[in-house]
Amino acid sequence: MKIKICGITNLQDAMDACYAGADALGFVFYKLSPRYITPQDARVIIDVLPPFVQAVGLFVNETAQTINQISKETNIDLAQIISDDESIYNNLDIRYVKVVRAKSKEDVIQNQDRFRLIDAFVEGFGGMGTRLNLEWFDGIDCSKIIVAGGLNSKNVKELKGYNFYSVDISSGVEISKGKKDKQMMIDFVKAVNELH
Repeated sequence: MKIKICGITNLQDAMDACYAGADALGFVFYKLSPRYITPQDARVIIDVLPPFVQAVGLFVNETAQTINQISKETNIDLAQIISDDESIYNNLDIRYVKVVRAKSKEDVIQNQDRFRLIDAFVEGFGGMGTRLNLEWFDGIDCSKIIVAGGLNSKNVKELKGYNFYSVDISSGVEISKGKKDKQMMIDFVKAVNELH
């Protein structure tokens, strides 16, 4: 199972996440987030990431033009997008994954043919630590689902048997919003690897 650690705001946390075993790092380009990072600061970190670690940019209700511009400026590998505007996806120059903010099982089973990130619906956007109802995933193919929402090293064992493609964590490895904890990241990666 792949592991993405989101909400990276500084080089030390990025390197700690990489050496803990993260497959991807998330950079939040949503200005209202406490984990917001400027494209310039993100690029400095992305330029020195080890090989095989993906850089993912998180965008909330942005235009395709803005996403393309920031993607180019930062050199991210993938855009993770929360948007109500379906038309933007046809105008992107970068690979992307859609974020589904699930309120029910119906939200989970839509678009089963494509990779998607499923997070718990909250009024704000991301990193709120709100858990998803795992019963929504019972009996469905989870092999193209990146699951997020309230995960940590203790509860991630509940995902065993669901065959999720990846997990995405932010607040569950933080000592404060935007500041990761090295040991918590190590413990989380170890717990995910034990699911295999």
